[in-house]
Amino acid sequence: MNFNQFTNRLNRLFIWISGGALVLMMLLGFGNVLSRTFWQPIKGTFEIIGFLGALCTAMALGYTQIRKNHVGVDIITSKYSKRWHQITEILSYMITAPFFVVIAWQVAAWGTTIMQSGETSETLQLRYYPVIYVVAAGFLFLALMLFFDLYKAFKAVFKNSKEPEGDTNES
Repeated sequence: MNFNQFTNRLNRLFIWISGGALVLMMLLGFGNVLSRTFWQPIKGTFEIIGFLGALCTAMALGYTQIRKNHVGVDIITSKYSKRWHQITEILSYMITAPFFVVIAWQVAAWGTTIMQSGETSETLQLRYYPVIYVVAAGFLFLALMLFFDLYKAFKAVFKNSKEPEGDTNES
């Protein structure tokens, strides 16, 4: 199994977790509204929806990066030549990939602190450190995708540097 196949399989797993969390949030929210209307609200709905929202978001980060669907403002960079666009893309990946590694590390460290302290959620008294670890995994997967994009960006620059001078400035 090559790297691309590995990341695609891992991404598929994460996206299924994200989608499942989204469906559960919807069902729980709907069930809570119905329950509140006819009887009483479901205890801990706000907590559980918060945990599911964190899972849903974190598990979708890598997929969103693969599809290049993150919000980007390219007012300035859209005017760049192809070469300058590639250089700014490389610089961006060189900054963001390690940044998200640090975020994953710090979120995991926070999860360890929560686990060791025995802290639980307020209403349902759930130990929620596993959710924190899954969120850290989502950030780590995003960082992995950013490093892979950095590799591809370097590869594209070196491939283009072998082409004649006139072909590098298309914009």
